[in-house]
Amino acid sequence: MKRLAFAVCSALLLTACQDLGQVDNGTDALDLPDVADGTISEETMKRVTERLSSDEFEGRAPGTAGEEKTVAYLIEEFEKAGLTPGNNGSWVQDVPLVEITGRDYAPLTISGGEDGDMQLAYSTDWVGVTYREDAETALENSELVFVGYGVNAPEKGWNDYDGVDMAGKTAVILVNDPDYGTETLEGPFNGKAMTYYGRWTYKYEEAARQGAAGAIIIHDTEPASYGWNVVESSWSGPQAYASRGDNPPPMTQVNGWVQKEKAREILAAAGQDLDELMAAAREKDFAAVPLGLTASTSFSNDIRTFASQNVIGILPGSERADEYVMHTAHWDHLGRCTPAPDGDDICNGAVDNATGTAALVALAEAHAKAGPAKRSLVFLAVTAEESGLLGADYYAANPVFPLNRTVGGINMDAFLMAGTAKDVTVVGPGKSQLDLFLDKALMNDDRVTTPNPNPEAGYYYRSDHFSFAKRGVPMLYLDGGEDLVEGGTEAGAAVAADYRENRYHGPKDEYDPNWDWSGVMSDLALFYRIGRMLADSTSWPNWNEGDEFKGTRDEDCALEGAGCAPA
Repeated sequence: MKRLAFAVCSALLLTACQDLGQVDNGTDALDLPDVADGTISEETMKRVTERLSSDEFEGRAPGTAGEEKTVAYLIEEFEKAGLTPGNNGSWVQDVPLVEITGRDYAPLTISGGEDGDMQLAYSTDWVGVTYREDAETALENSELVFVGYGVNAPEKGWNDYDGVDMAGKTAVILVNDPDYGTETLEGPFNGKAMTYYGRWTYKYEEAARQGAAGAIIIHDTEPASYGWNVVESSWSGPQAYASRGDNPPPMTQVNGWVQKEKAREILAAAGQDLDELMAAAREKDFAAVPLGLTASTSFSNDIRTFASQNVIGILPGSERADEYVMHTAHWDHLGRCTPAPDGDDICNGAVDNATGTAALVALAEAHAKAGPAKRSLVFLAVTAEESGLLGADYYAANPVFPLNRTVGGINMDAFLMAGTAKDVTVVGPGKSQLDLFLDKALMNDDRVTTPNPNPEAGYYYRSDHFSFAKRGVPMLYLDGGEDLVEGGTEAGAAVAADYRENRYHGPKDEYDPNWDWSGVMSDLALFYRIGRMLADSTSWPNWNEGDEFKGTRDEDCALEGAGCAPA
């Protein structure tokens, strides 16, 4: 079939456009096929969103009766939409979870300074947890080493751990990236736009790979994009993790945070100045600094294990059924929570994320009605996103469909009912060749792409698609537009602020029969086209040169049996 010449090209990515829908971004030409629009049911969106967010489902918390009802309902809806079971004849993938609750915290004691021991009080000065399933945790006289931003990025020639043996020691780490203070998006770590290396998850993982016994991040409100109150509340109380099985990856004994001014005192006790070290850590030739101090603390852990479930459906492909296009959304929410003034204590999660889960059903229904695509379309409703992307991370670590035969995917998380927009917000623009599929899908819409207005916050690394991205699978994450047809950017900002301040993660995130679904349906039409294009294409989109995930994808594609292997 002759393809439409692709004339609208992303300024971030494209270096040349060719006829017949072939786009050359400086590497291999991409096949961007024309696809027909799907028939996406607004009634399905309304019906599924309303049901999932009803009090009957008790806020959809994993490990509760609400989960049982949610999983049963999603299986019913996936089957009704035309999907078949996606996990070797089963609709579900069991996700073993571990909940660890620390208690009886000793102070964090810093020893070795001329003025004697420093004792940091838990919660007010520092917080910490363990990822290990141990009843008791003890960090004893662990040497402190300041490792700058704690980055080991071979593709950038940057290694903050170069020349230092971290075995048994505790890494003291700065939050965000070395160039977070830049006003532009230019720099070794994308300037003000946070990369994966800036996320606290990466910093703990890398410290563990280096053999560290502990990892403590210095909290700083601006580069973290949240205050100490968020750290204190998020890192105290029960912490849920995906079970790591019999051969877990390396783990530190303690991962934690320390208040910036307390960190300044610690470094002063070592004869160091925090501001000078922060400036030095921004340079490529930075060398880790042993502090001549030790850290000690201890606490007990209550451990609970339970199983939750991901729900998986598939539409098998007609020609290349062993190549997969992923659609993800999380079905879980917070369950019962702090009551509203009227006594309502069910966090229904209508927007977050009954809407995204309903979108899985509606898109599956539309694709099934259109008939099989050439590649298989997978619809994955994951658990425990609110606990740290646990369901998505478990699937990506234990994939039903091999990741190097997974072409890429789309993640859907919380559709705001703002009405139609002139734009679509791209969270993490310029990362992969999926942006070219987005550009093509927008050709017939009177809409433009808008980069995430807060790139320094690193939102690309905070939803379920990230679990796939960090393992090399290109994933697209889009939000509704900021520039509304009625009211412009001011109205868009007001809708987002109202939701954030009055309903987000609270009991009033409830279904409203008066919602304006027009903007959501416009976004779903776009998601349908992108998914169908990926499924009908012959190309394997990759990460762009210099992206932190490209090396992982290239290594995975070099393995035997990889669908994404270079031709």
